[in-house]
Amino acid sequence: MDTHETPLFEFAAPQAQPAPFPFATGLNDAVAGGFIAPDWALALEPVQGVLVDLARDLEARRAAGEHILPEPGNILRAFSRPLAEARVLVMGQDPYPTPGHSMGLSFAALPQVQPLPRSLKNIYTELHQDTGLPVPGHGDLSAWANQGVVLLNRVLTVAAGDAGSHRKLGWEAITDAAIAALAARGGPLVAILWGKDAQALAPALDSIPIIASAHPSPLSARRGFFGSKPFTRANELLVAQGGNPIDWALPLARRRG
Repeated sequence: MDTHETPLFEFAAPQAQPAPFPFATGLNDAVAGGFIAPDWALALEPVQGVLVDLARDLEARRAAGEHILPEPGNILRAFSRPLAEARVLVMGQDPYPTPGHSMGLSFAALPQVQPLPRSLKNIYTELHQDTGLPVPGHGDLSAWANQGVVLLNRVLTVAAGDAGSHRKLGWEAITDAAIAALAARGGPLVAILWGKDAQALAPALDSIPIIASAHPSPLSARRGFFGSKPFTRANELLVAQGGNPIDWALPLARRRG
C-alpha cells in the first residue's frame, strides 16, 4: 500500500537570481571581484559614474525582459589583464548578439560555439595566410588576451538578437577613456583597426602605430582585409619599439568546461 500523500499544491523550484552587474557599485568592487585589473580601474575612474549609470540602465532593461549579452561577469573582460601589459589593441564594434556566443573579448567566441562567427573565420583565414599557423576549431582568443592583446569592443553590451542595440547607451565614454589611457601610456603598443568605425578612433591614439584595413566581415573581407598581414606587421612594429612580439598561436583544442 502506498502511504505517500499527494501534495495539494506543487511549488515551482525557485529560479536562480541573475548575476549582478559587477560595476553596479563602482570600480573598487569590480577590482575586488577580479573583473577588472587595478590599473585599468584607475584609468577608468573619471568615468566611474557613467559605469554605475550603465549598470542601473542595464538592470532596468533586464527587469523588463531584455536578454543582455554577454553575461555580467564577462562585460569588462577586456580590462581583466593589466593595462601595463597591453601590447596590441584590436577594436571591435559590439558583442555578438547570439546568446551563448560572446565572451567579452572583441571577435572572440565562447569555446563551445559552433559554427564559428563568420568574421572570426575570416580572421583565422588571414592568420594562417599571414603566419602559417594552424587554425583552431574554437573561437576562444584568451591566449592572445593573456599576452597583452586588448580585444576591446567599442560598445560592451548588446540585446540578444539586436546587433548595435546598445550604441549610444554610454559605453562610448568608457571605451574613449580606455583608448585615452592606452595612448597616454604609450608603447610598445600597436593598434589594429578593422573597418571604418574602428578607424574613426585613430586620432585618439595619438602617436601609437596603427594597422588599418577593411573589416573581416564577409561583406568587406575581400576589399582589403585578406592579405593585409596584421599579425606579422603588428609584431614588426612591436619589435621596432623595443617590445616583444606576440605569439599568435592558439591552442588547437578548445578548453573543457
